[in-house]
Amino acid sequence: MKITCERETFAAAFQLAAGVAPSRSPKAILQNVKIIARDGAVTLSATDMEVGIHLNVDGVEIETDGTALLPVQRVSSILRESSDEHLTFEASETGIKVIGSRSRFQLPGANPDEFPSVATFLETKYHEIPTRLFRELVRRTVFATDAESGRYALGGVLLEMEGERVTAVGTDGRRLATMTGTGVSIGEHKTSGTNTIVPNRSISLIERALNDKDETVEVAARSNDLLVRTPRCTIYSRLVEGRYPNWRQVLPQRDDVVTIDLTIGPLHAALRQAAIVTDHESRGIDFTFGEGTMLLEANTAEVGESRVEMPIGYEGEPIKVTLDHRFLADFCKVLDAERTVQMEIESSDRPALLTTDDGFQYVVMPMARDR
Repeated sequence: MKITCERETFAAAFQLAAGVAPSRSPKAILQNVKIIARDGAVTLSATDMEVGIHLNVDGVEIETDGTALLPVQRVSSILRESSDEHLTFEASETGIKVIGSRSRFQLPGANPDEFPSVATFLETKYHEIPTRLFRELVRRTVFATDAESGRYALGGVLLEMEGERVTAVGTDGRRLATMTGTGVSIGEHKTSGTNTIVPNRSISLIERALNDKDETVEVAARSNDLLVRTPRCTIYSRLVEGRYPNWRQVLPQRDDVVTIDLTIGPLHAALRQAAIVTDHESRGIDFTFGEGTMLLEANTAEVGESRVEMPIGYEGEPIKVTLDHRFLADFCKVLDAERTVQMEIESSDRPALLTTDDGFQYVVMPMARDR
C-alpha cells in the first residue's frame, strides 16, 4: 500500500478513528487504526470490541492498493507535530514509512489480517433522522447521564424510535433530560421496550462524527447493538446491558402549577453570580419566585453569601425551591443564549420542569432545605 494525503485532512479523520482505539488493552493489535486503500477510496477502521468505526478519508491519492495497521500513538504524534502539507504512507513487510518533504519516519507494522473485523451497515430496517436533530438529541441528553453510577443503564442515552417519533433520554436519578423529534422509519424499524441504551462514549463519538453537510443519518437498533451510517462513516456500538427506568413517570403531570418564561442568557448569568459563594459540599441555591422577581440566594459557611435578582413576568404569591445550580447551568449550556424556556414550579418539595418549544424537557429534583 502506498498513499499520499493532505496532512490536516487526514489528521482530523485519524483523530476521530483513533478515539475508538483503546489506550491500553491486553490485545495490543487494537491499539492500531487499520487503513484500507482500495477501489479509489481510503477507509480507516478502529475498534475496542465494544465500539467500532469505518471512516472514509478525503484528499488522498492512492498509488498502490493495500492494507496496513497504523500505531495510534506514534502516527498521532507525527500528524500533530509535522508541518508538511502532504505526507506519504507506504506499507511493506518491514513496517510503515511516513514520508514528508522535510521528515521521514519508519514504524514497525503488525499484520493487518489479524485485526478484528468491524461490523458494517447492512440493515434494511432503520430510522432516517435529520443530522441536525440527531446532534441536538445527543447534546441535550448526554450531559444528564451518570457514567459513574453503579446502575449501568444510567451511563448511557436511551433511544426510542417508532414511526415518525424519535426520543432521546438521559438521567442520573436526580435530573432527567429528554428531547423528541421527527424521523422516518424505513422498513417499519422501531425499538422495543427500554433496552436501546447507547453508552456515553459511543453516543459522543457518533455526535462528533456527524457532518453538518449531511442531511440525514441512518440509525439501526438491534437486540444488543446499534449501527449508525452517514455518507462518510459507519459506527457500531454495543448497547448498555440492563433496563432503563420508567422515565415517563418522572415527568410531572400536574394542573396547579406556575409557568414562568425565562431567557437562557440572563438566567445563566444570574446562576453564575449566585454560585460564586457555593462549594462542592453546598451546591444549593434558593430560588424565590414572586412579585415580578426571581431571587437567587446562596449561603455557605466560611465562603459567604450571595443575593441576585432577575425580573420575571410573575406577580403571584411567592414560591421557593432549592436547586443544585450545576444542574441548571448544564441545561443552559446546551441552549442558545437568546432562547426562551418555560419553567414550571409548584412547591419547595416538587421537581422543577423546564421546557422549550422544540421538544426539549428537563426535570430537576429539589434539594432539601437543610442541605
